[in-house]
Amino acid sequence: MEPIRRAVIDVGTNSVKLLVADVAGHDVRPVREESRQTRLGQGFYDTHRLRSEAIAATAEATAVFAGAARECGAISIRIIATSAAREAVNAGELTAAIARATGVEVEVISGDQEADWGFQGVTSDPRLAQTPLLLLDVGGGSTELILGRGEHTSFRQSFPIGTVRLLERFPHADPPAPAELSVCRQWLREFLRNEVRPRLGRPMDTGGGSQDLLAPAVAAVGGEVQLVGVGGTASILGCMEAGLAGFDRERLEATRLSAARVSWHCERLWSVDLAERKQIIGLPKNRADVILTGTAIYQVVMEEFGFRELRISTRGLRFAAVMAGGGTPAPPHTSPGEPC
Repeated sequence: MEPIRRAVIDVGTNSVKLLVADVAGHDVRPVREESRQTRLGQGFYDTHRLRSEAIAATAEATAVFAGAARECGAISIRIIATSAAREAVNAGELTAAIARATGVEVEVISGDQEADWGFQGVTSDPRLAQTPLLLLDVGGGSTELILGRGEHTSFRQSFPIGTVRLLERFPHADPPAPAELSVCRQWLREFLRNEVRPRLGRPMDTGGGSQDLLAPAVAAVGGEVQLVGVGGTASILGCMEAGLAGFDRERLEATRLSAARVSWHCERLWSVDLAERKQIIGLPKNRADVILTGTAIYQVVMEEFGFRELRISTRGLRFAAVMAGGGTPAPPHTSPGEPC
């Protein structure tokens, strides 16, 4: 099958991301990947109204990425928006601004669609295609949990917890006080016990392990379930663990973090001030605040459901969206030189 070059721009609560890839069926080969933080959801959760300056910054970022996609020779551009756009009372202002800036209509996708695509993207990796997985996708405004194996999912849901949302719910000192981390973690435990566990099933008395704590949903997928993290927080955890100063897909996806190491990173990050966090190898400076709540989510999920190990996937929502096709046809790139 001849590959087709497509582009997807993902408008999230914290950042805008670009994927340009050559696609042939389920084979996705990235050509260009970029991210720009625009903090679309900053100051959002009290009023559920997007701020005009955040809308402008987001529209500008999408315009830059749409131009980059055209330069790379993408035949189509698809723009999708997630949690903040789903919940905003003025979402139309955002979608109109992006459409004016890019000439591409925006698709505001549901939480279920986000979860489905997240799982499809991760399982485009042949190493994970037939493995029982619990996918944990922590975003700025929402977190998706998807349990499945191959093309079958037995559970999927988007929950209203995310790094930006929790950062605004639990403001902290600089450096954070130990009690502030305790309060955040306790809230997360109660949320998982009250909102997540009843949907996934109750523990089985069979000796521990993640597969025992996710029954009966696990019975539908069979085998021991692996926890796979996808998204910015998971990649940052992997980069910090591996000491990676830059993005390296192969090394990231080969990295494994034990529950003890995730706890160690969480405790370390919450024990130092913002300036010191910005010096940590593997942690982008512009993520040094939201990483606090992101790592807390991973730590508490692993603790509550008994997972001993976290593995990283750099695939997810955008991989599935680019496989699905659609979007707006892009005009041929006419500048001299080879595209991308």
